[in-house]
Amino acid sequence: MELKREYEQDFHQWIEHHITLLRSGRFNEIDVEHLIEELEGMAGRNKHELISRLIGLIAHLLKWQFQLKQLSERWQEFDGRSWRRSIIEQRYQIAYLLESIPSLTNYLSESVNLAYPKAVNLAIDETKLPKSLFPKTCPYTVEQLIDKEFYPPSE
Repeated sequence: MELKREYEQDFHQWIEHHITLLRSGRFNEIDVEHLIEELEGMAGRNKHELISRLIGLIAHLLKWQFQLKQLSERWQEFDGRSWRRSIIEQRYQIAYLLESIPSLTNYLSESVNLAYPKAVNLAIDETKLPKSLFPKTCPYTVEQLIDKEFYPPSE
């Protein structure tokens, strides 16, 4: 009961206490229910971050593919530089995440499928282009998404 109260009132103290319990091998004293809950939450946050990064990356690649040419023709000085920076940043963050947590690689395809509809909605909100312009499924492979040299041709 003491651990439950500690978990609810001072989460940081609860973590410190559990580190001490684990290091000293006092496994029978561990608040297993909350520990499992927190570990599941950590795994979920990592997947969520991967999906979030993919949403940003895919949205910018879609804008690059479906709007760059149009804007470049309208404004000579528009070269998509800010989009390129965002694409580079998202790829860097995804690579870092996959290096830090290699098992997330197993969720890449699934994460792309979850991210794509949200990326389309983001691209629509930012460009005001019609939804019908965008493919129903992600037009980029996982390999293309993480390839720093890949930029889709502008239509």
